[in-house]
Amino acid sequence: MSYRPRFALVPFLAATAAALAAPTPAQQPAQPSTTSPPATPSVVIAASPDSAWTSMAAEDLLVMTVEGGKRVVIQLAPAMAPRHVANIRALARAHWWDGTSINRVQDNYVAQWGDATEKKPLPPGLSPTSPADYALSLATRRLQLTPLPYADPYAPKTGFVAGWPVAMDGDAAWLPHCYGFVGVGRNLSPDAGTGAELYAVIGQAPRQLDRNIAVVGRVVEGMAHLSSLPRGSGDLGFYTAQEHRVPILSVRLASDLPEAERPRFQQMDTTSPSFADYLRLRANRKDDFYDRPAGGVDLCNAPVPVRPTP
Repeated sequence: MSYRPRFALVPFLAATAAALAAPTPAQQPAQPSTTSPPATPSVVIAASPDSAWTSMAAEDLLVMTVEGGKRVVIQLAPAMAPRHVANIRALARAHWWDGTSINRVQDNYVAQWGDATEKKPLPPGLSPTSPADYALSLATRRLQLTPLPYADPYAPKTGFVAGWPVAMDGDAAWLPHCYGFVGVGRNLSPDAGTGAELYAVIGQAPRQLDRNIAVVGRVVEGMAHLSSLPRGSGDLGFYTAQEHRVPILSVRLASDLPEAERPRFQQMDTTSPSFADYLRLRANRKDDFYDRPAGGVDLCNAPVPVRPTP
């Protein structure tokens, strides 16, 4: 509803005289702006209430310390890769990665770590894995999907489940190869890898790998310690004998660390109104910088917001 003010003649003349006697704009003190900041994904994240965030479980956080004391924290996804994650937890508790290295860094692709000799014995009791682990049924896990209503070239349907982006075909769902996501190295199929050899995507999302390799988590801290490493000169970016493999000092589950040393993170609840606003703005930016809204967003370009626990 519009409001149109009405003025009596005498008050109007009095107000006009007062205005003429007032200081010019250049003489007047500056007034604080009452303009709201433009709606952007960052503004939505900053303004989101605590109820829009969920804490990451300590047993789902893998803490890798590399040369120089640099820390990389990986959030594991047991709901989407249960057998591989179980193996990764067992490897961490056995301290298996201690003394191994980052031995492959391929430009615009991956940084990979594990036992460069491929001779280090694995701890007993690891679960067998297979290509059947690459995609799992959402219905049997009773997980709620927040759909992403835009076309995806690699899957009939995409969305978000329990804080994770997922691609789907019917009821089968899998984690995509987005930037910063962590997958399991393997040999030729039907080998699906144990979880001892891991890699992080450091380049453009290689979605052609989806459902061909197990994706088990994502880097939530320290990504620069992987993406900024020198590229290997060997085949596929593997370091040669003359190049420096980055030593891995330790890999631990946060739940196995002393309380004071545990990293703590939260992820935005993908069923919350804040996340719905965030998604809308990722697809339709129209603020001071953007002239044309894109009208869409791909699955990997809408990363679920993550923050350290306040």
